[in-house]
Amino acid sequence: MVSTEETLPLAPPSAPRRRRRWLTVLVWLMVVPFVIWTTARLLGLESGFPTVQLIAFTPYVAVASLVPLAIAILTKRIWPAVIVAVATIALAACVLPRMIADSDPGTEDGPSLRVMTVNMLMGRADPVRIVNLIREHEVDLLALQEFTDEAEGALRRAGLESVLPNTVSYPLPGVGGSAVYSRFEVTDKGYRKFSPPFGQAQASVRVPGAKDLYVESVHPCAPAPSTDRDECFVADLAAQPAATPDGPTVNVLLGDFNSTIDHEAFRGVLAKGYRDAADVVGAGCVGSWPYDDRWFIPAVQLDHVVADKRVGVRKVSTHQVPGSDHKAVYAELVLPKA
Repeated sequence: MVSTEETLPLAPPSAPRRRRRWLTVLVWLMVVPFVIWTTARLLGLESGFPTVQLIAFTPYVAVASLVPLAIAILTKRIWPAVIVAVATIALAACVLPRMIADSDPGTEDGPSLRVMTVNMLMGRADPVRIVNLIREHEVDLLALQEFTDEAEGALRRAGLESVLPNTVSYPLPGVGGSAVYSRFEVTDKGYRKFSPPFGQAQASVRVPGAKDLYVESVHPCAPAPSTDRDECFVADLAAQPAATPDGPTVNVLLGDFNSTIDHEAFRGVLAKGYRDAADVVGAGCVGSWPYDDRWFIPAVQLDHVVADKRVGVRKVSTHQVPGSDHKAVYAELVLPKA
């Protein structure tokens, strides 16, 4: 028997239903990038250009993740809201501790050491400004990167050697030059060579009343859009010397690490027995680069003072230096007694 009833076509989705579907898709499109970023940060999946550069901006991403969270909640998209909330909490757990001073800043009973590091941008940094900062803050130890012959002469004329007379100096053209200037007696420990042209001046410093101090003016290979530069960035940070918190020598590394706490390679340096001074005092999100006309790049903390866990930290601050794209980083440390 043949039915005479006609099959009616399915009605197309109503306009409100289509809008809801598109809104759900848009919310997911906002959420997914934050989930990917969080996964990369937590698992250290930062290899390759531009991931290794982008991961430095994690503090900004942590704040930005509140936007899709708010949108997902307001539009009642439960699963996107739950997932992006987990990502926000994870990013906050990575970022907030460095903005809160440690309950234990380290020893307070020992000789103080005021240190400063400056990346001179191939020798262009203002030498008078650097010397004035040293006098103003009574700096005992200065580390310089991208230190050239011309910069050495300019600093001498500006009076640097009258306040920090002891020097370990390796001036080079371009970005490879490195130096340590000290108020106290120093011994030249050589120049640590990395992938050309990067390298680091090494020195031992005799601070009265303190344990022997070993210092390097840090400047590992900067990540760039090439396989070799990506590999040397990781290798150079891995080659930084380990601290010996139970030994007779105290290690302090200071300079342009070309990395932030959000880089797994930098956290690997800290895992060798160090603490980041800015992190200790709750200044771990204070940017040091870029300080120049690249206003469109959010500032990140590439310059660090990293010290043996026995070293106390009283203060960390950053200071503008005309002619350089980095700020100077100053730290007041307390060394263990001899």
